Amino acid sequence: MKLFDGGRAPNPRRVRVFLAEKGLTVPLVPVDMGALEHRGEQVAQRNPLRRLPVLELDDGTVITESIAICRYFEELHPEPALFGKGALGKAKVEMWQRRLELNLMVSVAAAFRHIHPAMKEWEVPQIPEWGEANKPKAIEFLHLLDNELAQREFAAGDAYSVADITGMIAIDFMKPARIKVPEECTNVLRWYAALTSRPSATA
Repeated sequence: MKLFDGGRAPNPRRVRVFLAEKGLTVPLVPVDMGALEHRGEQVAQRNPLRRLPVLELDDGTVITESIAICRYFEELHPEPALFGKGALGKAKVEMWQRRLELNLMVSVAAAFRHIHPAMKEWEVPQIPEWGEANKPKAIEFLHLLDNELAQREFAAGDAYSVADITGMIAIDFMKPARIKVPEECTNVLRWYAALTSRPSATA
């Protein structure tokens, strides 16, 4: 088994943080995304979308997409449960993982990829207006999230989950996207500080 990893990019990080929370070690194959190595044949022959991360099992089976890879490891190692417990717990984690991914991470990524000069070769065509349009979308969602976090410790309830991993990495990604968490979002800031203080945050 080996994990083709893209360093500080958000999706590879999601898997590494997840594995760290599980206490699992998987051999990594570093891929230099800055040098566009993820577009080379090593990745393309395993993932035609040329994206990371990519998990290759011992029998050659390939799993792509960060959350799919995390689900695979959750099934193999169910504790600690990072996708929730019971029908309701799992549904809530799925709901908040999806909300954080679609309403925060995707908006932040659009802002970064369509505005940052370093992304010109990645995002073709690069449309700065679309990048700028996504900044207020991210801020609007953070206000919604702040109201929710006034009621609980973590994104999906009282236990840390994959939804928190997505949220932490999305907020980390806001820095290169030049978006700031509003000062009035004190619950988001409290939550983010707690997440980044976990040992897994440095994975």
